[in-house]
Amino acid sequence: MKQLSILAASALGAAALFSAGLERAQAADSVTIVAAENFYGDVAAQIGGAGVKVTSILNNPDQDPHLFEASASVARAISAARIVVYSGIDYDPWMEKLLGAARNAQRKTIVVAPLIGKKVGDNPHVWYDLAAMQAFAKALANDLCAADPAHKADYQTRLAQFQRSLQPIAAQIDKLHARLAGLPVTATEPVFGYMLDALGMVSRNQKFQLAVMNNTEPSASDVAGFETDLKHHLVRLLIYNSQASDPVAERMLKLAKESHVPVVGATETEPPGKTYQAWMTGELDAVARAVPN
Repeated sequence: MKQLSILAASALGAAALFSAGLERAQAADSVTIVAAENFYGDVAAQIGGAGVKVTSILNNPDQDPHLFEASASVARAISAARIVVYSGIDYDPWMEKLLGAARNAQRKTIVVAPLIGKKVGDNPHVWYDLAAMQAFAKALANDLCAADPAHKADYQTRLAQFQRSLQPIAAQIDKLHARLAGLPVTATEPVFGYMLDALGMVSRNQKFQLAVMNNTEPSASDVAGFETDLKHHLVRLLIYNSQASDPVAERMLKLAKESHVPVVGATETEPPGKTYQAWMTGELDAVARAVPN
């Protein structure tokens, strides 16, 4: 996949974006949590409430996550954290390096993808799978109860609230599945893949998607197949990674628009001002509008 490589060019920007969160995370009277991605940080704040201080590392909607630079301030925050959360299966390999360089026997680490049995080589964008977020929420609540047993009941209450808040999203998925199951779609990358699976939609051009995700050039035959699907309306929808730029993906986006194939953008970080629940609801609403009855 396109790994989140450590590039020196973005170090200063990462440090500036991170400084405010770092100050909060170092407060002594709270359980400090560092999340590699902001959707995990959002859920952590929902479950932790006033008892936690959360810092999310990847939180800039204008930042290509694949070009992230882990700064010294990021390393310091991870070193001081009581709980660290990241996706795993090579989506954020810089986290493993930083954790290895700042060992702490008291720190709890939650790697989300393995919680639902995913391994290296599987689609790493597990946050589009409600099961992954439910498993993460349970693991986090358990760690919070262990770290701060005096507020165990509060953490368990907020976990239950979070679980209930996912029920309307699950119902929305079931409703769309009844209408969209079996419809062919395509995507520039498998970012939205788990949600497409949940909707029962058939995702085409898988080799093309994997090539773009892995930052390699799709084969000529894979590009031609993608173009044919768009030009001849063999797919009902294009899912486009609107956060990571790639020339061949942009070509397909342009062709989709010219061919009047609906396009829905999917991002790799939670949009500003939204909760995880609102983000998922909005993405599903966009699919519903793009593929009407």
